[in-house]
Amino acid sequence: MQRREFITLFGGTTITQVVLPQLARAQTSTRRPLLAVLGAVTREEFPASFMEGLRELGYVEGDNINVAYRFADGPHDRLPVLAEELIQLSPKVIVAAVTPAAVAVRRLTQTIPIVCPLLANPIELGLIASMSRPGGNVTGLMSRIDDLVGKQLELAAQLVPALVRVGLILNAVGDFTMDRQRLEIGAKRLGIKLVSAEVREPNDLDTAFQLLSNEHVQAVVVLAGAMLFQERKRVAALAATAWLPAVYGFRDHVDAGGLISYGVNYAENFRAAANYVVKILKGAKPADLPVEFPSKLELVINLKTAKALGLEIPPTLLARADAVIE
Repeated sequence: MQRREFITLFGGTTITQVVLPQLARAQTSTRRPLLAVLGAVTREEFPASFMEGLRELGYVEGDNINVAYRFADGPHDRLPVLAEELIQLSPKVIVAAVTPAAVAVRRLTQTIPIVCPLLANPIELGLIASMSRPGGNVTGLMSRIDDLVGKQLELAAQLVPALVRVGLILNAVGDFTMDRQRLEIGAKRLGIKLVSAEVREPNDLDTAFQLLSNEHVQAVVVLAGAMLFQERKRVAALAATAWLPAVYGFRDHVDAGGLISYGVNYAENFRAAANYVVKILKGAKPADLPVEFPSKLELVINLKTAKALGLEIPPTLLARADAVIE
């Protein structure tokens, strides 16, 4: 055998036995699972608690997991297109931040696992079969308990003596049929007349509050929704200008100047959602992961806003509050 042939043969053997296995190991080590996130708000508004939850469980973006983000920046009508973009990437799990996002993804795939930190009416919407056994590819955490909106209406009644007219601000793009029905039942029980003001985009907010002022409502319930959440500072300012005590579903509204909120801890739901994602990445099926109810609802009061409205918060409410902003 000539020297050149020997070197070539030896070199080929070396590449096959040494270099190629190293390349294979390198490819395996850098092949990270892809997580997709579909949010209804902006990237800046997406709770940092979710990624914190992942890190606490050993998953770090860019280290052992990749993340693809899509955000609708408020309008729900963008969700289906963004959902399709994410599905084309074939992620291992999709985190649908809110129920409309989960609905948009579920319409396009019944195989890719979907985790939603803020589920609302998931059985009625066909997302799951039951809370204990979801049965499909969707699971997550509830954003409310039954009649939460009714409890928010009761808060308004405690804030305003002799309350007879309450305004309702809701995003007409979302499906709030169940919430509206529950509010109507609660209003009838309390002898209160509901006046609805629907909004589709931020430019509708001024008109909505003007309508409620013209109807002489004495308080407002603001239903949870991506656009209203994103515009929470403006909503709080409009309520203050109209001298209307407003009740919200998330503390973030009160931090932004709103009067009072009663609902789940938004950030903690997203932190807990990370646990679902990790379980699925490790082989669990969403069909077998029970949907969790919020372990605690929090009541948050902004005394500075109350003072600006000339409103005296009942001592019983202050005593129940989980947080008071002064």
